Amino acid sequence: MQVEKTYIEDLLIISPSVFTDNRGYFLESYNKNKLATILNIEFVQDNESLSQKNVLRGLHFQKPPYSQGKLVRVITGSVLDISVDLRKKSPTYGKHFKYILSSDNKNQIYIPEGFAHGFLVLENNTIFSYKCTDYYNKESEDSLLWSDPTLNINWNIENPIISEKDQNAKYFDNFNSPF
Repeated sequence: MQVEKTYIEDLLIISPSVFTDNRGYFLESYNKNKLATILNIEFVQDNESLSQKNVLRGLHFQKPPYSQGKLVRVITGSVLDISVDLRKKSPTYGKHFKYILSSDNKNQIYIPEGFAHGFLVLENNTIFSYKCTDYYNKESEDSLLWSDPTLNINWNIENPIISEKDQNAKYFDNFNSPF
């Protein structure tokens, strides 16, 4: 397993060791002991979604006291993954990090608490999987508008397929971060 720091503090790219042969491949998608050498976290919930090309999910987060860290990956297909720093005291507050996660590169991203997260699906039948450090809590969920001009995220798409909830998300300028 290799860990790469990004320009946003605490946001990490994790590349698992992949063993391939004529039968296919094997990898450890999660090993608590190995991850404990870099992160002092515990995951309590796993989630998975199946989406078609041009579906955009996000930018989602949960407010304290139910905020979540996430370890995200793609099992099949690919996504443009976006994380937005919502930590007020961070030098990268309001900045975003973009990365392609795919079944080909098999990389993962660790997104700590205090980030909004979303992704654009790049291939049909993409399976996205993630571990969370806290349980889902409906009353604490919130979201920022994916196309917010202040965040200035280039998703490389004009009319993605999005949920009604995501169409009605908050603008960053009207958002008071609890982080």
